[in-house]
Amino acid sequence: MLKRDNLPLGIVLGMFTPVFAFFLYYLLMFMPKHVSLDEFITLIVGNRQMLPKLISICLLLNGLVFYFYTRSRKDITAKGIFLVTMLYAITIIFLKLLHG
Repeated sequence: MLKRDNLPLGIVLGMFTPVFAFFLYYLLMFMPKHVSLDEFITLIVGNRQMLPKLISICLLLNGLVFYFYTRSRKDITAKGIFLVTMLYAITIIFLKLLHG
């Protein structure tokens, strides 16, 4: 399935790769400090300035997936990943504008 070259696959990958990166970030950075996932989410919700930074970190994995799809000449899938990445970027900008 991941070898196909289509836009819906790129959109799905673009949406869920940052979610996977979010949990990976939690597992690597906060779980060793014995912070539960619930406490981590409460920390993010309570500290609104942390949210755009965390989304930006999670988008790094999207860049890696985009790179692999462009290298394998799956350009239509890469377009879907890029489209969703830009939507995440717009969200980050709005969050930064709202919360200073």
